[in-house]
This record gives sequence, C-alpha cells and structure tokens, in this order.
Amino acid sequence: MPKRLTEYADCAGCASKLDAALLAELTVDLPISDDPRVLVDFRTSDDAGVYRWSNGSALVQTVDFFTPIVDDPYDFGQIAAANALSDVYAMGGQPRTALAVTTLPKNGPSAEVIREVFRGGADKLREAGVALLGGHTVTDPEVKFGYSITGEVHPDRILSNATARVGDLLVLTKPLGTGIIVRARRFGQGTTEFLDAAVESMKYLNDQAAAAAGRLNPGDVSACTDVTGFGLAGHATEIAKASGVTLEIRASDLPTLPGSLALAQEFLPCGGRANLRFYTGFVASASVPPEWNLICQDPQTSGGLLMAVRPEQATRLVDDLTATGVHATVIGRVADPWVEGSPLVRLL
Repeated sequence: MPKRLTEYADCAGCASKLDAALLAELTVDLPISDDPRVLVDFRTSDDAGVYRWSNGSALVQTVDFFTPIVDDPYDFGQIAAANALSDVYAMGGQPRTALAVTTLPKNGPSAEVIREVFRGGADKLREAGVALLGGHTVTDPEVKFGYSITGEVHPDRILSNATARVGDLLVLTKPLGTGIIVRARRFGQGTTEFLDAAVESMKYLNDQAAAAAGRLNPGDVSACTDVTGFGLAGHATEIAKASGVTLEIRASDLPTLPGSLALAQEFLPCGGRANLRFYTGFVASASVPPEWNLICQDPQTSGGLLMAVRPEQATRLVDDLTATGVHATVIGRVADPWVEGSPLVRLL
C-alpha cells in the first residue's frame, strides 16, 4: 500500500516551522542592510519584506513552504498556496507572481500524486489572480511544498508588526485549532467532520480580510500579521515586542474549530510544544484554563489575519468581513505601553 502523504513528514504543515528559540539564535548577528529603499526587513519579524522602487511603489516579497498537512494532495497544494499568499495580504499588499518551492523523496510519492499537489496550488494561485512563473525542486527525505510570492503595496498602506497603537482593538479573521485537529486525526482521534472544517479554513484565502482592511482609511489598521506556525500567542508576542506595547486577549472571545478545545491537551503538535517552551515567558495565562493557553500556542497552518484596528472602525470591519463569509471576531485590545519585566501578552 502506498504511503500516505503525511507519512513523508515528521511534523505537519506550519508545525514544522523552526523552533522560535533556535531561529532567534541563528538570526541574532545577521548583517542589516543600510539601503534606504528597504522599508521592512526581518528585524520586526514581519511576514514579508518590503522594498521601495524608484517610481514610489513598493515590492512585497516572501517565501513559505512546509510538509504535508493533509493526505489529499490537491488539498495540500491549495493550503500551501493560501498560506504563502497570506504573508503578502498581511502586509497590506496585493500578490502578483509566484515561484514554486518543492522537495521530494527519491522513492515517492508517485508522479500522479505530485501533479495533484501542483494542480491544487496552481488553482489556488489562479483564484487569487496570481501568475505562476516557475520554481525549483530538489530531493529530500521529506515532502515539502510552497511558494515564493512577490506582490506590491503602496508605501503609505504597508501594514507591519511594529506599529500597533495603544487603544486599538484586536480582530482575528479565522478560528484557531488547525494543528491540534490535524494531529488528532493522524492518531485516529477526533472526527472526519472536525478535519473537514479545519481543511476548509486552511484553504480559505485571506484576500477578503486584506481587502476589507484596505477599504478603511490609512492608519485605521495600525498593525497586522497572519497567525501561522508560532500560534496566536507567538505572533501576538511579535507584534507586542516590535511595537513596544502589551496586548490583552480574552480567551472567552477566541473563535475555535469544532473539537479543538477538547483535543488540545492530548494532541498539541510538536511545533506547539516548542511554542510553549519559548513563548510562555512572554505570555501571562495563569487566569485561564490550560486548554485555552494550548489553543493559543497551537501552530496554525494558513491561519487568519490578526489586526489592530481603531475602536470606532473595528465593528465596521467585523461586519464587513462577516458579510463576505469571513469568520471575524474582536478578541482583545492593545492595552498599554510595555514595561520591562512585564508580559508582552496577557491572556485573560
């Protein structure tokens, strides 16, 4: 019997992301560009880099690939594409072109399976209006697939991790729990319905969320990121750290996928356990039940956008998104300037 696609991976999807502690260690001494045309780079842990062209417009560039999150190859391709595109949407940009990044074992999967992965990704790119230009493939013990995405953004409409404003409300545009649900099904727990809901969420583009944010006035959204491998807690920590603020998140308002809370304590993925080790020191969560803390540490694959929005515009944004079918929820606020020695994120 042929191996299932997820059997070609140790950790699935964005749970395969490099441990945040190791990543911080590896990047601490990287040289920093002094080119004034570089508007956003790796220092703020943003989702993509931004480079200003001489004509005043700016290029947005990112790369994102991972191991199989599901066994269906077409779904895997769609999820990988939606996940990579999300990095450009999170910067306030519009994706334009893509290059595929693929690693394949020498002895499988079959050519038919890989073609389905490619077809799923290409169809999702087409849905987003993005042109596939080519790519690169190498051999590797694990299957990995994703894209380098290039987009554009007006310099005055860039959304960043580093500009969250005290008093703004936090809006999340997808439910949490993808990593937990996928891992549970891998071990025969949960239900097919739970997995189907997670897959549909992961395949859903963040284009509507980004477009709704773009319809607000410049500055109404002060910061944005997409919630992926470091979980809600990790990506909220990155916003708080880069912006010098403290975020408050209300556990009772967090949207979750069916079954994820009940499965959280037993099926937190490997990346989630790494997130717990690294981000626990930055997140105060003693006042909430443990499963809510685990949901916040769960690595999301193709998760939603987390935006800091002016209070008077947050309800308008949520209503606008709800009307287009996006699951948008106000989950907290940018509470106050960060004080040394205090947590960056308070989970209430």
